[in-house]
Amino acid sequence: MLYSSYELAYTAMTPYRYMAGIGAKFWRSPLNPMADTWFARANAATLDLHEHALRRYPKPEWGLDATEIDGVTVPITIETVDKKPFCNLIRFVREPKALEKATKSKTPQPRVLLVAPLSGHYATLLRGTVEALLPDHDVYITDWINPRNVPITMGRFDLNDYIDYLIDDLRLIGPGAHAIAVCQPGPPLLAACAVMSEENDPARPASMTFMGSPIDTRKSPTTPNVLAQQRSYSWFANNMIYTVPAPYSGVMRRVYPGFVQLYSFLSMNSGRHLNAQYDYFQHLVEGDGDSADKHRSFYDEYLSVLDLTEEFYLQTIREVFQEHSLAEGKFMHRGQRVKLEAITDIALMTVEGENDDISGIGQTQAAHDLCVNIPSKMQLDYIQPKVGHYGVFNGSRWRNEIKPKLAAFIAKHDGADAKRAPMKLAAE
Repeated sequence: MLYSSYELAYTAMTPYRYMAGIGAKFWRSPLNPMADTWFARANAATLDLHEHALRRYPKPEWGLDATEIDGVTVPITIETVDKKPFCNLIRFVREPKALEKATKSKTPQPRVLLVAPLSGHYATLLRGTVEALLPDHDVYITDWINPRNVPITMGRFDLNDYIDYLIDDLRLIGPGAHAIAVCQPGPPLLAACAVMSEENDPARPASMTFMGSPIDTRKSPTTPNVLAQQRSYSWFANNMIYTVPAPYSGVMRRVYPGFVQLYSFLSMNSGRHLNAQYDYFQHLVEGDGDSADKHRSFYDEYLSVLDLTEEFYLQTIREVFQEHSLAEGKFMHRGQRVKLEAITDIALMTVEGENDDISGIGQTQAAHDLCVNIPSKMQLDYIQPKVGHYGVFNGSRWRNEIKPKLAAFIAKHDGADAKRAPMKLAAE
């Protein structure tokens, strides 16, 4: 009912949104003799705020057409290399001749699977992450599809399916790739690596990196962690799940709506967001177009959200945030216990932000304690000072301090698959 009410409210406010947009253009029009007055700019700014508040934000474009390597511009094309009902695997293909000219080498650069979070935002939230990795890496990313657009005839999608998707992606990319999980996908990627290690799968990655991930949320619990513990599993099932209405392709699918998650995001830092809106209003009134454009770019991305399937959301709540089954060594995948001790030859790096208010200090580091059979020389733990959750994978400190350490770690362990013992056949 909530989902239908939300859609009805959006439809009902559409005429006003259009009127607000037209009104803002009227007050800014060069044909309006009052356009340069404070009164006109204030009216335009007010209507602009209303129009943006009532807008529906679609999935953003990647906007990555080229990367620069040693002063050489290398064109980029985005290629979908695998399609599944709930996720596409895409690759940022750098033009081969320009890449060879820029790197002065025909040697392939490390292949990286960047696992984007499935926690409310689209994979484009990692645009800055991808952009920083592109000069030195062959980048693939999980591009999640909004479940409200997936017909129920395509089946369900839960945490076990998520793990299977990652295993399929790593097999498609091939042996020796490097896997990076940003935030939410930490536990499923760790589980996927354990499953592949136990099976001696040749496509298991050479390294795995976890950035601000909830590997063990009992460490330095944050507000979201505490809330997940205070509420029962049945409370989440009864209060957070709604049915997708028509006319979406996924009509009748049960989901955790993206707009509910967005409300949670906004309420956690409501003061900061209110101040940002006030500053945006002031920039518009003062005619500071550059600052206003930066604000719009950020919120066009931040306010663009997707739903989560009922089964994936609830299983994540139970396994990751309430029962801590992976950290306890009790997590089951397809009827088999996931054995983190099976990981012996995948290098491990963890990255945390000193001021992270979503995944507290120690939650990501826990991977080192759980992967008891990875040699210490293959492990690296790094805490970035003066950054919060998003600063771990975006912004200047990510580009200038974290990314160089990550790139060096990947380079150190690139080609490790060639040193592994041959895969034993089941008959042996």
